[in-house]
Amino acid sequence: MSSDSKKSSPSGSEKSLPQEEYLNKINEVRTLLGPLNEKSSEYCSDATITRYLAARNGHVNKATKMLKETLKWRMQYKPEEIRWEEIAREAETGKIYRANCTDKHGRTVLVMKPSSQNTKSPKGQIRFLVYCMENAILNLPEDQEQMVWLIDFHGFNMSHISVKVSRETAHVLQEHYPERLGCAILYNPPKVFEPFYRMVKPFLDAKTRNKVRFVYSDDEISKKVLEDIFDLEQLDVAFGGRNSDSSFDFEKYAERMREDDLKFFGNTTTVSSTSAHLSNSDSEVSDSEEKHSEGKEMIKNGSLESSLDTTKT
Repeated sequence: MSSDSKKSSPSGSEKSLPQEEYLNKINEVRTLLGPLNEKSSEYCSDATITRYLAARNGHVNKATKMLKETLKWRMQYKPEEIRWEEIAREAETGKIYRANCTDKHGRTVLVMKPSSQNTKSPKGQIRFLVYCMENAILNLPEDQEQMVWLIDFHGFNMSHISVKVSRETAHVLQEHYPERLGCAILYNPPKVFEPFYRMVKPFLDAKTRNKVRFVYSDDEISKKVLEDIFDLEQLDVAFGGRNSDSSFDFEKYAERMREDDLKFFGNTTTVSSTSAHLSNSDSEVSDSEEKHSEGKEMIKNGSLESSLDTTKT
């Protein structure tokens, strides 16, 4: 089962269109897509096409092109074949996990903790992110297309950030998971994060930028954002909630993910042929190699300060 195959109802992103026009646009996209294999056809539900149309402001040709790129990516990357056992090492510290609770709309909540980064392989980190996204989508209720990200900055410093991984993350999420983000809550981001956010902001589309909320535990006004989105009785105490029994436990979480793999795919051990399980020596990249790579990117694009000054948002 692909993460989109169970979704068939229109998402809210195109509700402003009259029903007839909405259906016409979907049919136009299907015509432009042409014949599809079984897996791609299953993926291209009405709701999926609607999200791609919304991501391209209702432009049929642009939405079709974007969707074709995703279908090509899914055929090559095979996100639906990733299983827990392949990416479990990436999850050991709880740097990304699906929360036990949902928001008030029943949307899946992904908790992200940048300070808990425990590996240095960009490929492994992106693959783990894709697994988490696919799992979060499969756990959405039938009437929801979007999820919530709760990003915890406790213990964060700039050494936890990779420009290369951040850019690839933005690319994968925006190009292949459009209109999946309902809200991103940045919880207690430190001042040092602000320059980095200004740097990556140009790589985020306007819709995504508008979904970002900064929340500080010592600011009563911003804390109300959490009250509006979550039932505080279910929310972890670490985020200002009242649930003291929802902290991340790797062994318990691993069992949840294995159960999900079994429920949605019928097995827990299949690993994509395009990405055999990497050994530690294969997956790890030295700090110096990654810094060198990021340094070359900075040089290629000009100085950081210059990039911030010249890139339009």
